[in-house]
Amino acid sequence: MDFSSLVLMEKDIKTNQFIKEMGSFAVNEGAEYITKFYYDGEKVNIFFDTNRDVEEWEFYAIYDLFDGSAFEENGFILEEVDDEYNPTWVLKFDYIEEHNKMEEKIQLACEIIEEEMNKVFENIKNKEEEYKE
Repeated sequence: MDFSSLVLMEKDIKTNQFIKEMGSFAVNEGAEYITKFYYDGEKVNIFFDTNRDVEEWEFYAIYDLFDGSAFEENGFILEEVDDEYNPTWVLKFDYIEEHNKMEEKIQLACEIIEEEMNKVFENIKNKEEEYKE
């Protein structure tokens, strides 16, 4: 699925209800990996996964070989999400009031997601025997 923009919603963490729309942001490649996008009152949260179902051996290989350093080097907090079917992560960062700067930060996140997902899928090629048990 192609995305041209993402809408940031503020979410009440206590009630899990969306409170209001905070803005719409243009995005490029990488947005297809995003599954959730909201502001929790403290941080912007971008959840992303593999954008396809993976086999069991791929699940472990992806988590093992995924490199999150590019996210951290660019000011994102990266956490693994354990309770999802496919490998999933959440990026967290501070909300930026200025629309253009916020859009740049979101586009940067999308670019890194695209790059890192391409890398990890390339790195797990021919590793099925190593991860199958």
